Amino acid sequence: MAIDLAFIWAAIIAFAVLAYVILDGFDLGVGILFPLFPEKQDRDVMMNSVAPVWDGNETWLVLGGGGLMAVFPLAYATILPALYAPIIAMLVGLIFRGVAFEYRWRTRRWENFWNWAFAGGSTMAAFAQGVALGALVQGIPVVNRAYAGGWWDWLTPFSIATGVALVVGYALLGSTWLVMKTTGELCEQARRISYVTTIATLAAMAIFSLWTPFLEPIYLQRWFGWPTAIFSIVVPLLCAACFALLLTGLKNHRDSRPFLAALGLFVLGYVGIGISFYPYIVPTSLTIWDAAAPESSLAFLLVGAVVLLPLILAYTGYSYWVFRGKVDPEEGYH
Repeated sequence: MAIDLAFIWAAIIAFAVLAYVILDGFDLGVGILFPLFPEKQDRDVMMNSVAPVWDGNETWLVLGGGGLMAVFPLAYATILPALYAPIIAMLVGLIFRGVAFEYRWRTRRWENFWNWAFAGGSTMAAFAQGVALGALVQGIPVVNRAYAGGWWDWLTPFSIATGVALVVGYALLGSTWLVMKTTGELCEQARRISYVTTIATLAAMAIFSLWTPFLEPIYLQRWFGWPTAIFSIVVPLLCAACFALLLTGLKNHRDSRPFLAALGLFVLGYVGIGISFYPYIVPTSLTIWDAAAPESSLAFLLVGAVVLLPLILAYTGYSYWVFRGKVDPEEGYH
């Protein structure tokens, strides 16, 4: 039986993107919430809570983007021209956020500037990722294996709304992360914010669950046709369970539960997008087999992936294990 290398690589790329979203999402969320915590000590603890892991989280972005270029070059060559503006905005935001991590500790005069660079860069990166996602979900026109749209096709009410929704979702990840990692008044304020971001995220997921199926006929068929309509029942039920766990965890001071439940919501939302997309990698123009590199290239690159992926997973898991538990405000990690 022949091995479907294109499908395997699509699964690897999808996993890398999901890993990036749920891991870098919470530290972007911490940056988004930065202006709500004006005290310097609180901000120091917030940055210390993500300092040991934030740069490692971005490994998955490199793997997803680099893998897309190497394994699905036609998709890469089609998506990039369609999304140049939001992708550049995302990278600028990530640069400001990354530089702020290093420079904020080394200056007093410019500390406020780097505080805002950290918050603004995080918000810009999150919003740009949401806009790019919204534009991709809308569909990218392809003619003769090339992007056939205009410069501003990515800018629509749906993509802007998706950008705002992802900022809200990352704020939920950030606030629940702070509940899990901090103590005292900082933890309690994060808990109060988590209630608000939970309701806002629930509203955003409900809106886009109703909006997305009517963007393209294939989405409508996928969600309401048999047998995939089963997911239209199962996914909302699982989302409801995650929301219940999140709220009860906040109420009962089970500080790790809200963060894990918020991660579950993101995974379920991602699964919903995957159900809508498959088998397209550029909706609704190119399937994963249309866009894949030659079989020999896929096989050669898969050997490297089989070696590197376990190493990345092991390093990521080890770093989170070493820095588990609450952050000590007197010590920190910096």
